[in-house]
Amino acid sequence: MFGKTITKLAGTVCAIVMLGACASTSTPDVLEVVDTTASTVVTPSGPVPGSQADLENSAGHRVFFGYNEWALTPQAQAVLGRQASWLKQYPENRILISGNCDERGTREYNLALGKRRSEAAKAYLVSLGVDSARISTVSYGKERPIDPRSNDSAWSLNRNSTTSVTGLGA
Repeated sequence: MFGKTITKLAGTVCAIVMLGACASTSTPDVLEVVDTTASTVVTPSGPVPGSQADLENSAGHRVFFGYNEWALTPQAQAVLGRQASWLKQYPENRILISGNCDERGTREYNLALGKRRSEAAKAYLVSLGVDSARISTVSYGKERPIDPRSNDSAWSLNRNSTTSVTGLGA
């Protein structure tokens, strides 16, 4: 039994000596340790394609109107043109266009004006080839102001139609 132990020990020593003889003479001063258990998480830069944030960044989601107006300005048509292109890129998305007004005027008048604004935006998108079944409209009148102040600057912001992504089509 003692002989077997010595033989094993001698074999181990020989193996170590042979490995040492084969080793290169230039050994690195620092060993590089690679952690293979870490996982890399890739986060997208920018908004998720087809999302509300993507619409806002890519096309814009709001157009503005003059006082007591629902006619689309050239700037509004440009934004709606970009929205139409975006909607064609994401044909499964549905949208809601909300018409909004400033605080002046009666509740009933502003609800009717907001409806005309949202319908004008919808009609323009449809004229650019967006399926009308993908577009819903609503009027909030003066109930959802962007800017609660009572001055010309606030009123000009509050006279708008706003496009929101409501989900995927059926």
